[in-house]
Parts: sequence; C-alpha cells; structure tokens
Amino acid sequence: MRAVLSRVSRASITINGEAGGSIEKGFLVLLGIGSEDKESDAVYLAKKCAEMRIFEDENEKMNLGLSDVGGGMMVVSNFTLYGECAKGRRPDFFSAARPNTAIPLYELFLSELKKYGITPVTGKFGADMQIDHVNDGPVTLILDTERMLKK
Repeated sequence: MRAVLSRVSRASITINGEAGGSIEKGFLVLLGIGSEDKESDAVYLAKKCAEMRIFEDENEKMNLGLSDVGGGMMVVSNFTLYGECAKGRRPDFFSAARPNTAIPLYELFLSELKKYGITPVTGKFGADMQIDHVNDGPVTLILDTERMLKK
C-alpha cells in the first residue's frame, strides 16, 4: 500500500463535477492499493499517517501532529501510484489492486483513521476527481508498506 502524504494549508475536492469536501491545515493523502496488499497494510499505514509529526513547533522543528494543530485529513484513492513506467511511454497498472480487493482495504484504512480521532474528507472510489490544494512547505512524503514492512 502506498501513500503520498502532503502537508497542506488547504485542500478541496470536486467529484464528478460536483463540489466535495474541503480541509484547512492538514494532510492530503493519495492512497494507492496494490494487488498484494492485506488488511495489515491498511491498519499499519493508517496509524502511520495519523501519527506523522510534520508540523513545525515553536522551535521550527517538525514535531507536531494533526491533533496538535487541529488539522484535517483528506484521503483520495489513487491507483496510478502503482503505475509501472520502466518500459515504454505508457504506464501499466498490473500491480494495482482491482476494485473487489481495493475498495474494502480503502474503507478499512478510513475506518482505522477514526480510531485516532480523524474523520477524513474523502473522494469517491473510481470517480473523476479534481483536487485543489496548497502544499505547505512543500512537505511531501512517500510511504510504502512494501518497503516499511519488508514483505
């Protein structure tokens, strides 16, 4: 499971041409689910995202988390994080999970966030979405359970 986590000063989403939710200061998480991912990946990655401390404290050190700054989180499914670009000019997505696997893991990730007091703003799985955001810093991290858990 992969997440691109960006610290944002604001983010909003449009889903199928309709206004969706928005957040002010917080995290924008683009979440990719691979065909080999399991429930344990969703649980681990949700905890990791919820507990990241990448907001600056009074000493300008990244030491504060979402709860410390009263931040929000937006989570958007993004199968293209599993795009393979090594050959040719068009990516293949063979290692991305199919919807019957990805949707339950996406929903588990969202429900796990609630254990940390986070009710995320979300996109809609498989929909056409546009995300408007201001990356704060910029601070952007790539979290990959395959590397982090050494599968």
